[in-house]
Order: sequence, then structure tokens, then C-alpha cells
Amino acid sequence: MNNQNSFEPGFDEHQSSTLKDYLILFSVNLKPVLTILAASLIISIIYALTAPNIFKTFTALKITKPGGSILQSPLLPEINDYGNDRFIANEIEILKSYNLRERIAKILIDTLLKSPDKNDFSLLLVDELGKDKTPASVPEAAKILEDAVQIEQKRGLDIIDISVQSKEPSEAVLIANVYAKEYLMYNLEINRNQLIFVRKFLDNQRQEKKEQLNEAEEILRSYQEKGGIIALDQQAQTLIQQLAQFEAQRNAVQIELEASNEILKQYKNELQQQDPKLADYLASATSETYIKALQNQISELQIRRDLSVAKAEPKTDFSTQLKEYDNKIDELKKKLDEKIKVLKAGIFASSPEEVKSLSQKIIEEEIKNGSLRTTLAELNVVVKRYDERFNRLPKTSIELARFQRNRESLEKLYTLVEERYQEALINEQSQPGNVLIIDNARTPDRPSKPNRFLIIIVGIFIGFGLAFAYVFLKNYFDNTVKTPEDIQNSNMNLLGWTPRVDELMEKENSKIDFIISNKPDSVSSESFRALRTRIQFSRPDKENLKTIVVTSPAPQEGKTFVTVNLAGSFAQSEKKVLLVDCDLRKPRVHRIFEAQKDPGLIDYLVGEKTFDEIVHKSTLKNLYYITSGTIPPNPSEMLDSLQMDEFLKLVRDKFDYVIIDSPPIIAVTDAEILTKKVDGTILVVSSEITEHRMMERANQLIQHDNATLIGIVLNGFDTNSAYGTYYKYKYYYYYSAK
Repeated sequence: MNNQNSFEPGFDEHQSSTLKDYLILFSVNLKPVLTILAASLIISIIYALTAPNIFKTFTALKITKPGGSILQSPLLPEINDYGNDRFIANEIEILKSYNLRERIAKILIDTLLKSPDKNDFSLLLVDELGKDKTPASVPEAAKILEDAVQIEQKRGLDIIDISVQSKEPSEAVLIANVYAKEYLMYNLEINRNQLIFVRKFLDNQRQEKKEQLNEAEEILRSYQEKGGIIALDQQAQTLIQQLAQFEAQRNAVQIELEASNEILKQYKNELQQQDPKLADYLASATSETYIKALQNQISELQIRRDLSVAKAEPKTDFSTQLKEYDNKIDELKKKLDEKIKVLKAGIFASSPEEVKSLSQKIIEEEIKNGSLRTTLAELNVVVKRYDERFNRLPKTSIELARFQRNRESLEKLYTLVEERYQEALINEQSQPGNVLIIDNARTPDRPSKPNRFLIIIVGIFIGFGLAFAYVFLKNYFDNTVKTPEDIQNSNMNLLGWTPRVDELMEKENSKIDFIISNKPDSVSSESFRALRTRIQFSRPDKENLKTIVVTSPAPQEGKTFVTVNLAGSFAQSEKKVLLVDCDLRKPRVHRIFEAQKDPGLIDYLVGEKTFDEIVHKSTLKNLYYITSGTIPPNPSEMLDSLQMDEFLKLVRDKFDYVIIDSPPIIAVTDAEILTKKVDGTILVVSSEITEHRMMERANQLIQHDNATLIGIVLNGFDTNSAYGTYYKYKYYYYYSAK
């Protein structure tokens, strides 16, 4: 009767593993675990001691969003916060851009090349094969900056930290400060882009008009020296001054209009890329008839005011009339501003956040451009009228008048352009950026890393992790039978297990295998007594269980060790037992009993010896044994012969139990033949040696031959392995009794 659960009373095969079981698993693999831990600790210590010091410094920037008109301001603070975070994120991307890093790299490399001590640098020096470190190129330095510089926004604040790490503290400070200052200059360039363009344009015009003025003065001087000084009358002088004044104003407006056209062209190109439809709409909206009419009226009043001033007699009080003109002009400008405000509101309501600022600039520049064109047209009319009066001067003075007109016109124009240039210069310098350096980088007094103590601690934890992984991966991928539960979980009958005997691992002779006789009080001997009991009660007709074959799936699994000691345990129970060595290929029984191999079983089967001549009595009472005898060339045929059948009948009548040691059942067919001739078969598997598939294959072979499998014995089970404490406890009472 097969009873899998009779092996251990109260045993739950599905019992979960405890922490102690896992600790035992570690203890079984103690050597590799300690090796992994030691290696991890040594590597971490070496790394901690050899890792270079890294110094870290940082600079802080406050970035504010450029202010706009009330039409651009969001209604809810939450929307404003979101937009501000997005603005900061955009600025961070600018800080990380290659263009900015390239500018910074050029400055840093120049500083490195001028530095007398190259030992103050580490990041900016690169290794060349077989050569000393040399300064990096600009592209290499830009790449180095990408890895060495960290740019982060402080949570919830408009502050950006630029941190730099380097082996040299002075280099880290230099990079951080240059990075911050260059970004500040880059930001100013962006904010002053329009003003810089106007200033450069006016500067070129200023230089050009100055040269033209010098040339006109030289022509006038040469003419006066050549032809003598010719005095013009007061009326001609006044006419020339007025004409020169309006010509200068016209030319100044022309210059300003050219600058406005260039600026407007840049704005429109940029908007065209983002929103082409909006660009077309702005162009049509700013040229609305009402706006154009207001601009014409303003320009006309301004010209009239200037004409009134030009025609007025000296010492004439003209303040009342000027005030009237100014009031009318102011009133028209207010109407124009209101119209522009309505226009902006309509555009901003439907424009995305990215183009609102650009749209406002285009509207303002379009209005300015339209006013300049209107003013220029009015001034052209005025200049044309004065030019007609000028051409009516007497021929004797007309040539001198032209020279004076040209010089005076250029002088006034130069003065106007100079004023505009100075205004542009002041506007440029007064235009602030939206970046403020609030904290410069300072030389760190100690390295930020490595944290050598932390490296060692982490190394220890990594060692534990690797050891843990090693133990459990080894246990997971190990397909060998390890514990009795492995056999039970395979739906096979487990008869019992025998503990591992360390002496057998170091033996030099086979006599030690007979442990039930040599060490009757040992745990191993008790395990064989328990195995004997389970075999006796494994079947209800136990009196018919007399001939038993012991086999194994493969060699070196301890079947002979189990066979000999099982036979000895039956003999100790006052049963007459015969041990037969039927392993005709690698017999070992004769070595255990220190006897001669022949005569033996084969000699009896071939008729050369009698039964009494081959039977030997052992030193253990009631135990007899038969060796293999002369090794035949055909072991399988000998075991499958009629003589073997008659031999089994004979020994069955003479002995209470006949225990037969056979070859491995998978290796050769000898064991399969014997299993069909005996009352029962015992399969021996070795802990941590026999693979599950080999055990299952052996079981299939036994069942296929309609043989009776009594059960499986787990040999060499290490009681220190998983659940080992439970099994050792089983024998505690036995030891105490002794």
C-alpha cells in the first residue's frame, strides 16, 4: 500500500518557507556567499579609496517674465503661474542649447589657453593617445559642458540653479560664472535686439551724413574762396533756413521709415512662420481707413504747426496758436490710441500665448510705420513748395544759395540723426533684461563626492543582493532532487531518506559503506531501520514481499550503499537475509565485505560452483551475501536466463528476505529484467545529484515493465539544507535515548 503522507506525521507538503529556512539555504551556500560579499566589499573599498574628488559649485539666476500690456495679462492667477512655469522651462532649454554652450566654450577655451597654470583645469583638457592632456576643441568643450553642467528650476520659484562638477574647484567656479554671465549677455541681446538694430542703423546713417556734411562745407568754402563772398539778403537767408529745416526733417523721417521697414520685415517673417493667417490679418487691420485718416490728420496738423513757426516773425508770441495745435494733435492721438486698443483686444482674444507679444510689436510698428509714411508725404509736399520759391531767387545768388542750402540741410539732418542716435543708444542701454544673477559661484571648501563611507555601505548591500540572487537563482535553476518534498510533489511514493555521511565523501575503502554495522547508533543507521519498517508495511501481503531489487536512475547515486545497509537492517530484526550483487558491470559488494569477487553468482549460474560455495556469511548476524562472480560478456542474457529464475526460487525458500543490488535502470537493461522477476523494486535517488527528469524516467521504466515499485529512497539528504531543522528534530529523541 502506497502511503505518501505516512513518512512524516503531521507534515504539510504545502507549508510555506520561513525566514529560518531561507537562512539555512544561505548557510548551505556559505562559501560562495562569503566570497561574493568579500569581493563586493573589496571592490567598493578600492573604488572608494581611488575615486577622485569631485567639487561642485553653483550660481543662481532669477528669471522674470517680460511684462506686457493689460491686454496680455491673464484673468486668473493659476493661468499666469502655468504660463510662467512654461516660460521658465523655455529659458532652461535656451540655457541647454548648443549655440549658447558653443559661445561659453569659446570663452572658456580662450581662458584656458591664456592661463599660466593648466593644473587648474580638468574638464577642458582631453587625453590624446600617447600624449599629455591638451585643451579641448570648441565642439568638444560644448559636449563636455552638456554633461558637466546641470540646470534646474527651484520648485515653485522663478530661480534657476546652474551647478557644475569638476575635479578642480577653480574650474567649476569659472565654468559656472561664465555660464551665468554669458547667458545674461545673451538674454540682453535678445531683449535689445530691435534697439540694437536701430542703434546700428542710425550709427551708419550718422557716419554717412557727417561725411556728406563735411563734403558740403568744403564745397561751400572753396566756392567762397574762389568767387569771393557773396552776401544773400535776409529773405533768401530765411528761405534757405526754412527749406533746409524741412528737408532735414524729411530726410530724418525717411531714415526712420527705412529702419521701421526693416524691423517690420523681421517681425512679419517671424510671425509668418508661426501664424501666416494672423500676419495677413494684422497687415489689413492696421491699414484700416479710419486709422489712416487719423494718421493723416495728425501729420497735417504737425506740419501746419511747423510751418506757422517757420513763417512767424522774430519776437512774435506764438504760444497760444501752438497750444491750439498741440491740443488738436493730442485729441487725435487719443482717438488713434483708443482704436489701436480695440484692435489689440480683438487680436489678443483669439491669439495663442506664443504670438501675443509678437503681434503687439507688429501692431505698434505698423502704426508707427504708417505715421512715418504719412508724415513723409506731407513733408515732401512742403519741401516741394519751398523748392519752387527757392528756384525763383536771382541767378546771381542761386548757386551760392544752393551750396548754403545743401550744407545747412545736411547740418540740420546730421543734428537730427545724431539726436536720434543718442536716444537709441540710451534706450538700448536702459533696456533691462529679464535675468538677474543673485548668487555667484564660490570655491567649494570640500568635495561634494565621492561619499566614501556610503560607497562602502552600498557595496556591502550590493554584495548581499548579488549573494541573494546567486543563492536563489542557483536554487531555482537547479533541477536536481533536493528534499523529500521534491519527490512527494512529483506524485511518487517516498519511502524515506538517508542523511548525508561526510565520511563516505572522503573514504579510501568501501568498508565504511556498511555503516549500520560500523555505527549502529548513528542517524544514518536509524534512517535505515525506519526505511526497513516502511518497506515491511508498504504492502498488506507483506509475507509475499521477499525478493527486493534496489536500483537507481544513474551511477554514483548510492544504490549499493542503500542496498547493503538495508539488508543489514533486516538482519538486525532477526530476519535471515541474503544480499546478492547483480551489478555485473561494476560490482562493489565484495569490496564492502572485503571478500573475493569470485566465485559468485555468475559462477553458479553457469554451473561451475554450487550454491553453498558462493554464499558467504558476513560479520553481522543473519546476514549472508553472494558476490557477482566472474564478469560475463553478456550480463543481460545471464540475468534473463532460466538459471536466474531457478536461483531466485531457491533463495526465496531459504531466506526471509533477498536484497538484490542491480545496475542503474536507465544506463543498462539489467535492472529492467530483474524488476520483472522480483516481488518489489526500490528506486534510490541522490539529493542534489539526481535530476527530476532522470527520476521520472526511471519511474516510467519500472512502471512500464509492470513491476512493483515499493517506493523511492532519497539518499545523501543534507539535513542542513532547507527544512533541515525539521528533519533533524525527528531524531532528537533517538539521540537522547542513547
